[in-house]
Amino acid sequence: MSSIKIVADSTCDLSPELIRDYGITILPLNIVLDMTSYSDGEEISPDEIYVWAQANKRTPKTAAVAFDRALALVKGMKENQEEVIFIGISTEMSTTCNVMRLVKEELEYDRMFIIDSRNLSTGIGLQVLRAAQLAQEGRSAEEIVKEIEEARDKVRASFVVERLDYLAMGGRCSTVTALLGGKLNLKPRIEVSQGKMSAGRKYRGAQDKVIMKYVQDMRDNLLAADGHRVFITHSGCPDEVIRQVRDFLEGLEHFEDIRVTRAGGVISSHCGPGTLGVLYYEK
Repeated sequence: MSSIKIVADSTCDLSPELIRDYGITILPLNIVLDMTSYSDGEEISPDEIYVWAQANKRTPKTAAVAFDRALALVKGMKENQEEVIFIGISTEMSTTCNVMRLVKEELEYDRMFIIDSRNLSTGIGLQVLRAAQLAQEGRSAEEIVKEIEEARDKVRASFVVERLDYLAMGGRCSTVTALLGGKLNLKPRIEVSQGKMSAGRKYRGAQDKVIMKYVQDMRDNLLAADGHRVFITHSGCPDEVIRQVRDFLEGLEHFEDIRVTRAGGVISSHCGPGTLGVLYYEK
């Protein structure tokens, strides 16, 4: 019986420990500073990106998974008679899933499956971990793909940003641009739905207070969530703020597994420092 390999792109923002424990393979997207491209999570850190952005007064460009690298990876898996399930960032935000479809076509590999997560960050990560768990349980590739695709619209991904300029310059959330020119210092809750980002409720004030108000506003939804796992994912927030969010989630006495992860380079390039989100599956 062939084994199933779960492959994800670097925007899933899973920790090295989770990647190791679940046997997940990561393909990096690319971060482009001027004319130089860096592999996300391997050759550049989010903090280095922030320094560059500050010095250059603009955000980096990001690019999809490299075709040649993806081809080499999957070719090796095919030669080992391993089935491949790839779960990638929303096709509304990146061409990465399309790159993987070209890889499948090039290799003529019918045991490669590509899932558009319709999400980003640990909104992808939740799906990746569920797929890896199902693979460990001995489920077939077809069964895993069916279950992940049927449940993907139950993933709830949202976050609050401290700085609108990163999202506006990145162009991934058009509703943010209108807020940028305002003088009210509004900080929107960014929500992911059907693979796209939009601005929801708007907050005002210091980011630590905004983050806690955002989390407290989610209380009823969190209590109605799938209690197995919840992520706190941030792009560089003070430890005390993260601790307060974790304490709040623990106080709900609802989630079995509360995970804190730091967003990688691609996500950080588009949301900027000080962003925090709480991500989970709806029941």
